[in-house]
Amino acid sequence: MNGGVVMAWSILFVAGLLEITWAIGLKYTEGFTRLVPSAVTLAAMAGSVILLGFALKSLPVGTAYAVWTGIGAVGTATLGIILFGEPATAFRLASIGLIVAGIIGLKLVN
Repeated sequence: MNGGVVMAWSILFVAGLLEITWAIGLKYTEGFTRLVPSAVTLAAMAGSVILLGFALKSLPVGTAYAVWTGIGAVGTATLGIILFGEPATAFRLASIGLIVAGIIGLKLVN
């Protein structure tokens, strides 16, 4: 794997983390009525999409988009459990595990 592709995967990972940031941030904006959480959320949204765009220069769009949304889904669901007391049922945790398996699978085939 060349350095450009490794960098693209790193950029995609950070883009996924920013997706988690804005998804969780939405909860704290209270309908975009709170200035600081709203500004952080909007900045994370923009940063996430911009970094996804950079990663797409080297990665296939289907793979990159699925991994980006997968990172966001897993991180947001996990933080929902930790921060907001959402239920951590066996089925929910297994479903998160399936998403992680899908992300790993997509990474391995590229």
